[in-house]
Amino acid sequence: MKITDVLIGAAVGFAAGYAVKEACAQKDVSPEKALKQVKSNVQHRIPVNGSWIHMNPEHYEKNHVDYDVYRGGISSNEDGQTKQMDFVVDAKTGTILELDKQ
Repeated sequence: MKITDVLIGAAVGFAAGYAVKEACAQKDVSPEKALKQVKSNVQHRIPVNGSWIHMNPEHYEKNHVDYDVYRGGISSNEDGQTKQMDFVVDAKTGTILELDKQ
């Protein structure tokens, strides 16, 4: 067995291990994707006219469970009036944790 074969094998093994680690690492959902998911989840119930989201995740605790979340809001027209709704969405999964009318 040549030393070059060992070095090539080690390099390939290292590269494969790094690729698997990166693929398995759970990454945050982007704020844009989280906002898009919220809008698509509520669109069938209320028509969304406007929306916003904080770009930086923040710490949030609900039912003694810690989350990193994005906060945002959506607006809609109901009965000729603009209604505002605030939401809290999990930054890891994009799951809506809270959706409150104002």
